[in-house]
Amino acid sequence: MSKGPISQFIEKHYLHFNSAALVDAAKGYEEHLLADGKMMITLAGAMSTAELGKSLAEMIRQDKVHIISCTGANLEEDIMNLVAHNSYKRVPNYRDLSPQEEWDLLENHYNRVTDTCIPEEEAFRRLQQHLYDIWNNADSKGERYFPHEFMYQMINSGVLEQYYEIDPKDSWMVAAAEKNLPIVVPGWEDSTMGNIFSSYCIKGEFKATTMKSGIEYMMWLADWYPKNCAGKGVGFFQIGGGIAGDFPICVVPMLYQDMEMHDIPFWSYFCQISDSTTSYGSYSGAVPNEKITWGKLDITTPKFIVESDATIVAPLIFAYVLGW
Repeated sequence: MSKGPISQFIEKHYLHFNSAALVDAAKGYEEHLLADGKMMITLAGAMSTAELGKSLAEMIRQDKVHIISCTGANLEEDIMNLVAHNSYKRVPNYRDLSPQEEWDLLENHYNRVTDTCIPEEEAFRRLQQHLYDIWNNADSKGERYFPHEFMYQMINSGVLEQYYEIDPKDSWMVAAAEKNLPIVVPGWEDSTMGNIFSSYCIKGEFKATTMKSGIEYMMWLADWYPKNCAGKGVGFFQIGGGIAGDFPICVVPMLYQDMEMHDIPFWSYFCQISDSTTSYGSYSGAVPNEKITWGKLDITTPKFIVESDATIVAPLIFAYVLGW
């Protein structure tokens, strides 16, 4: 496949340091797929609010990603951007805001993520209104679903289409729902919708068990992983660190060490985009070789780390894999 202008540009100019690592990682990703491998992408940080869906959605549609692990915030914030984009407020001078100016944003129902403010009424409450009906329906029937499955039900029902304020082709959650893409959402309760669901449980309106748990996500992933290791195996493309990455990568040592399934393959590709510093003892900043000691990666696993801003790096790597 001939490469487009973005790919040609980075191949010509991205020759050293982090830019060269970006190209190496992109080529490794492409080679992994060509060898009949599958890929997990993990989303930490505020990648959905950063509108990563503009490139990630096409990756999903073209079968360049086969499973996603993300925080609850990334799960919901892509949909929030879909239905409330025109009410978002950008604050390019966010570094200069005083405590009083931050308070004023709160009073005006804006929640800030770096330079972008999410509108409470148009985003949070709009989703809450429709999710309540879906949660209530499942709870009353004694049915149980994963967090992402409830989101898929909401998207696929069409109830949000009246609010769409961006091209739905730029929403990675719409693309994922259309394909019923597997998603793992560890620690979902650490999100706005997770907080809201918890509040209903505290008030006695819903049973906590209506929402399937993180343990059940791990059990599901433990079943999915061995079934998808044919060909080159399953690769791991990690954006940021935290629970979105650490949770799913642990399924391999768990199966090998705790389930004593000694024929479980290691993750067969690994790339991490991170700006964390290794010397602080952070998981996010750990070099890939550290994961060998935890039974996650093999000595021969292709390993890449791009120490840069994921909002810059990830779209470029996706563009290369898509041939843009």
